[in-house]
Amino acid sequence: MKVALVHDHLNQIGGAERVVQACHIIWPDAPLYTLVHDPKVIKGFFGDLDIKTSFIQKFPFALPYLRWYLSLMPAAIESFNFSGYDVVLSSASSFGKGAIAPPNSIHICYCHTPTRYLWSDTNTYASDVGGAVIGKILPIILNRLRMWDQLAAQRVDYFIANSHFVAERIKRYYNRESTVIYPPVDVTKYPHAKKKDYFVLVSRLRPYKKVEIAIKAFNRLNMKLVIVGDGEERKSLQKIAGNKILFTGNLSEEKKKRTLSKALGFIHPQEEDFGISAVEAMAAGTPVIAYDAGGARESIIQDVTGMFFEEQTWQSLADTVIRFNKFSAKGRPLHFGGQAAFGWDYNHIRNHAQQFSRERFMGEIKSFVETKYFERS
Repeated sequence: MKVALVHDHLNQIGGAERVVQACHIIWPDAPLYTLVHDPKVIKGFFGDLDIKTSFIQKFPFALPYLRWYLSLMPAAIESFNFSGYDVVLSSASSFGKGAIAPPNSIHICYCHTPTRYLWSDTNTYASDVGGAVIGKILPIILNRLRMWDQLAAQRVDYFIANSHFVAERIKRYYNRESTVIYPPVDVTKYPHAKKKDYFVLVSRLRPYKKVEIAIKAFNRLNMKLVIVGDGEERKSLQKIAGNKILFTGNLSEEKKKRTLSKALGFIHPQEEDFGISAVEAMAAGTPVIAYDAGGARESIIQDVTGMFFEEQTWQSLADTVIRFNKFSAKGRPLHFGGQAAFGWDYNHIRNHAQQFSRERFMGEIKSFVETKYFERS
């Protein structure tokens, strides 16, 4: 079985790229086709992976300003030649699903989400891009891309969704069924550390991540919040942050694990398709306070591994942090060997996160791909 991997673009490292990394471990000889590759950002993350880029890679300023070439991306992803491959396995939140597999092969798409800026978040994307001229042209471009995206989704033989939340979106926007396989999460080697008096948030600092909600809530509560991550919103967020908000920037995996393990709780204010960082926090034994939407509903158990807040406002989050602290101090009785304890069971939270391990993902996706291949053969 000869496999080719496809990914939208390699200019950041996040959950989607960890999916590709795990697939590379399963199929080490499979090359990866992608729109662009920024080796300064990716560095040695994928080891010896053979990365093949599209013609956009050679265009001026393609890496820092990739969105300039939005209208050319369908043609770029369709330009790849997959002759000789039995399976095309795409990892897609946008254009990867548009890869054209030969008639005698199958295309399996691991879908992180139907393209957000074409379907669910169009207005947010348009306001983020901004500009009077762009504002007039962009709706035309997005409408054409939306039609292409719908057609591209019909070329996929089998969809895999990274959560039931995404599976529902695939059904709504593409009218396609999908199988849910949760993404790989690093749930190992988290230290068992004594909790300190701070909460933590790990995220790229972008508008849709809603980090400002957490900052406003912790400003009002006058409590410590450590923000791990970087992005275009960092300067504006620092301007509104009080003296108990600490920005660390990106941390090494070792430092991030220590920071998560020592935190009282993890703040998850955004709607995510799955929410890998929240699961990492639970793997560290840290309960999560999450906005009650998206994939978080599938990984967090109310009052067992975390708490939900209902409205995406700082007031709702602040109220839940107060309830969280009361629960931590009193909580409900938990029994260990006949003795009562109170608050969070950190070992239970760690154990709960193990079901989302990378090994579990690799076993499930390998089995899925091989089964579909042999069914077709």
